[in-house]
Amino acid sequence: MVAFTPEQLSDLEEIKQLKSRYCRATDTCDEALLRQLFTPDVTVEYRGGAYIARCAGVDEMIDFLMNAHHSQMITMHHAHLPDIRFTGADAAEGIWYCEDFHIALDRKEITSGCLIYRDQYVRRDGTWLIARTEYDRVWEAFEPLRPEIAITAHQLARTGRTPDQRRNIDHLLHWKARTAA
Repeated sequence: MVAFTPEQLSDLEEIKQLKSRYCRATDTCDEALLRQLFTPDVTVEYRGGAYIARCAGVDEMIDFLMNAHHSQMITMHHAHLPDIRFTGADAAEGIWYCEDFHIALDRKEITSGCLIYRDQYVRRDGTWLIARTEYDRVWEAFEPLRPEIAITAHQLARTGRTPDQRRNIDHLLHWKARTAA
């Protein structure tokens, strides 16, 4: 069992809040908040069931998130069960379990699944930031959006990029066949 110092307990809570802000900012397309959460040189690798996404730097990361989660999407990310380890006075690593859910209104498709995040954090100027984030899917499933499903709230319709505002992010994605591995 690891014993944490009082300062580390405070740092743990700040890192938990950092991950919470990341999930909330992603699901609401809050670009200003997202920019506050990452180091300028953040690296990203998301290994999903049907894709691999790689980003280098905060601008590429923001571009990916804002174009992957847009006005024709409904998303939910719940990161929980943090396992955080300090690797220095201003450095830490975290493993998170995450449940996610997406409705692609333009493709009429629902994606649900869970994944395991592995993050690296650094403290700069007194603030914890994400320096590296990656995940691997535990499972991922797709199903058609049934016409009888009534959507009565849709945050990203208001805050996400509209089709004319979106940019192509194919250079950040590699698509795989949708088969279980």
